[in-house]
Amino acid sequence: MTPTSSFSATTTTSSQAPTATSSPSVSSKYVIAHFMVGNSYPYTVDNWLADIFLAHSSGIDGFALNVGVDTWQPSQVANAYQAALQSGTGFKLFMSFDMSSLPCTTASDAATLRTYITTYATHPNQLLYNGRVMASSFSGETCTFGQKSVVSGWSTQFIQQLTGSSAVHFVPSFFVDPSQFNTYSGVINGMFNWNSGWPIQVTTSFASSIPGLLGDIASGLSSAVSSLLSNLVGSTTPDETYISSLAAMGGGQTYMAAVSPWFFTHYGPSTYNKNWIYLSDDHLYANRWESLINIRDQVDLVQVISWNDFGESHYIGPIEGDQPMSQAWVDGNDHTGWLNLTSYYAAAFKTGTYPTLAKDQLVMWSRPHPASASASDDPVGRPTNYQITSDNVWAVVLATSPATVVLSTSSSQSQTFNVPAGVSKLAVPIQPGGTMSGTLTRGGQTVIDLQSTNFTFEANPTTYNFNVHVIASP
Repeated sequence: MTPTSSFSATTTTSSQAPTATSSPSVSSKYVIAHFMVGNSYPYTVDNWLADIFLAHSSGIDGFALNVGVDTWQPSQVANAYQAALQSGTGFKLFMSFDMSSLPCTTASDAATLRTYITTYATHPNQLLYNGRVMASSFSGETCTFGQKSVVSGWSTQFIQQLTGSSAVHFVPSFFVDPSQFNTYSGVINGMFNWNSGWPIQVTTSFASSIPGLLGDIASGLSSAVSSLLSNLVGSTTPDETYISSLAAMGGGQTYMAAVSPWFFTHYGPSTYNKNWIYLSDDHLYANRWESLINIRDQVDLVQVISWNDFGESHYIGPIEGDQPMSQAWVDGNDHTGWLNLTSYYAAAFKTGTYPTLAKDQLVMWSRPHPASASASDDPVGRPTNYQITSDNVWAVVLATSPATVVLSTSSSQSQTFNVPAGVSKLAVPIQPGGTMSGTLTRGGQTVIDLQSTNFTFEANPTTYNFNVHVIASP
């Protein structure tokens, strides 16, 4: 269909996706999803089962269970392990201690962490890595557990007290300069690079330092600027820094990378006081996966951030459980369409070969209002870095053979793409009043007809919402 108004589009294609850089192997590669136990308060074992079956069918090998200070969380961890066993899938679990929540100033604080380890060390669904109990963290780089230093605290109160079948393989996310990793020798067995999931260096200030960039984002990126951003989205530069610093420690340190589809959080000063976005445009999820697959020989585990962290808008699981006061920007914005991509890329990461596509698929997503829109009734205000995102519908096509794809945002605005077999990453701009729809046809037959049913790009939102609505073909 020919557009009836000015309507540019962008496309990047990769026939059957990029080639992985190593021969096929199914050694110790794992794909894990970060699960916020703090959002599971009303869960039953059946809820855990449903999530485990869905994650397992989407190529995810296990959950990293983020646990915090709430007294009810141990019972939900017990439910998770029970459900994993009951599922019969071999789905794995391990603890990810949220040290931004858990106390860690006294020796007794470490007992809570050790209890989680010893309770599940021999459970059939506990992930063992190099023969030891896998464990991770979010933060923890200031914890002393009553000792004279952070290293002494973790070493004497956690690592050294866990022996035999409870000995841990500790791969935390400590937010420290990678050049300091060697100071944690004897404590860590590797590092989880949490912030590698997004190009966090791309801020409004960063964009302002590039002549014309912010204006280009608003009006349509020039090819030079688009190329610059594309090189940052999904970049492995943060990985390379971690990998080289871990290698310098010797002893086969484990590297766990992050991949994430989005980031927006919108809490005011009266709650968590978090209100910003990270650049998640330019098919972040697909590009990041492809970048990691290209260096898979150097990456031991990939952790998807996240399964259910609704507050930061990067959930790929269903919206359920107990939201952390995030309903205003989460409700109605399903993300499970991203599981289609997860399954495809997880298989490629774990085996070294992109899977043969047995079914055509189309995934589309968009924010619900223009980046420059005003929501005068929102007391929290615009999120920091709102200027760096563009008003687009993003799409990824997984095609079994060459086909024609039409993406539309209204009855008069559409763009036609001839896509090859494999992965095609497409984008079209969206204007107020726009919707999302897409078709894939081949040989005169409509194979996919995808329509959003409860999405409109609003000119005048009542609250700022930089989350996205995701739709996908069955």
